[in-house]
Amino acid sequence: MLIFAITLPVFAKNTILIIGDSVSAGYGVETGKGWAALLKNRLQRAGGNYDVVNASISGDTTSNGLSRLPKALADHSPKITIIELGGNDGLRGIQIDTIKSNLMQMISLAKKTGSKVVILGVRLPPNYGPAYTDQFRQIFTTLSQDKTLQVVPLFLQNVDDKPQLMQTDGIHPTRQAQPILLDNVWVALKPLLK
Repeated sequence: MLIFAITLPVFAKNTILIIGDSVSAGYGVETGKGWAALLKNRLQRAGGNYDVVNASISGDTTSNGLSRLPKALADHSPKITIIELGGNDGLRGIQIDTIKSNLMQMISLAKKTGSKVVILGVRLPPNYGPAYTDQFRQIFTTLSQDKTLQVVPLFLQNVDDKPQLMQTDGIHPTRQAQPILLDNVWVALKPLLK
């Protein structure tokens, strides 16, 4: 008697890689309540075949992200890479050209692997002076003109201008802000989902 085994195909999940700083790592927010975890939940509810790998580290700069990205891309082969970096660079007064160069290199590395790229921009507090804050903002404005990218120029829109949605340090969003952050990301991410 012949017995035939039927093997059903196993469909690998598409990976969304998030490489960011404390805002995406969920600093000061309970585990599983940050916007990245909420994204994973939303994708599961929508029935999408996506997994979310949050490789965000508090305190990271664009230089840190650039040094970590090649291994993260090799390890996870993401279909989509979300880059949320630059805020710590700005708070440290790192040269605008360095921030821009690091981001451009990260974008290039991700694209070379076939990953689509989403950039999440932030704004600096006004005490850094109008010249520097304007130049910093211009990084994300310029990137938003690149039609091969999805850019959220103000990731913390409707959050960082509302003290009740910010932690006492004035830098990190509260738990209550996380769904708003997800909605801000979703606008750019949704067109890339298949």
